[in-house]
Amino acid sequence: MKSTRIGRVVQILMALQARKSYKAGDLAKMLGTSRRTIFRDLRELQAVGIPYNYDSTGGGYRLDPEFFLPPLDLNLQEALSLLLLVHKTRGQIQLPFKNSALLAALKIENNLPEKIRQYCDTALHNVSVKPPPQAPTTHLDRTFAQLQNAIMKKRRVRLLYHSLLEGKLIDLQLWPYHLFYNQRAWYVLGRSSLHKTVRTFKLNRIRELKTLDKCFTNGEKFNPADYFGRAWAMIPEGRLYDIKLRFLPMVANNVAEVQWHSTQKVTRNSDNSITVEFRVDGLGEITWWILGYGDQVQVLAPKALRKKLCQITQKMAQLNKD
Repeated sequence: MKSTRIGRVVQILMALQARKSYKAGDLAKMLGTSRRTIFRDLRELQAVGIPYNYDSTGGGYRLDPEFFLPPLDLNLQEALSLLLLVHKTRGQIQLPFKNSALLAALKIENNLPEKIRQYCDTALHNVSVKPPPQAPTTHLDRTFAQLQNAIMKKRRVRLLYHSLLEGKLIDLQLWPYHLFYNQRAWYVLGRSSLHKTVRTFKLNRIRELKTLDKCFTNGEKFNPADYFGRAWAMIPEGRLYDIKLRFLPMVANNVAEVQWHSTQKVTRNSDNSITVEFRVDGLGEITWWILGYGDQVQVLAPKALRKKLCQITQKMAQLNKD
């Protein structure tokens, strides 16, 4: 389930727990969505074992009167997956309020049945995760909380931002729309007064942040998926390219077993190499990904990408010649 759907499902469950009967139209109006979406969300409730039924007399949905969802009733798998997430994989993503997440996990762990707690404790000792390189998190909690609050209240913020593109500190106002995690760091996405368009700003490059009294009214319909489109990662360039690459046998299986992009198509060749195709917005980001495979990848198309790679590799060769 996407996070937006999770939020709706929880709200539906909370509404039904009030022991009232709700029609699909009532729930759709309450959550600001369509009846069709509500029916999908109700199926999600059914899939996780929440017993509800349709009251043909009143024409609405209600929970089984005998159903009770206690504040903490985790089975072994639920408890272990939650504790693995917090104890072992929290280093994979820079979680804001990391100490609070750990404290919450410890509270849950402390209230687990003795047998489940002992099993989880043993299991956690047998699992380890090597975290990837991460960006600095000096002021992550404070910056994240301030931006989150500004997004909720639709308040503009003023940024003093260290821009690598401009090579200097820039001063701007931002209409913050969305916080997201990508490429080992957190970003805020919003309209920049300096650039007159929607831009991304890395949280750890924000030197000063001030919430302003000015509000903004746009942004409700902003969709990050629409903004990123078919960008390789997070920088759309406004032009689509049909990419065709041939990976040699040494790396073919490693490449094929990962879904790198939503448009990915893989063809296995008779010589154990693979041909991989993408439809990508922009060449900048995918160029650096391709370079990571060195002499194990051949660019079949487009010519512009092949030319770009040749220029970069020639400069690398010259730089390291001596």
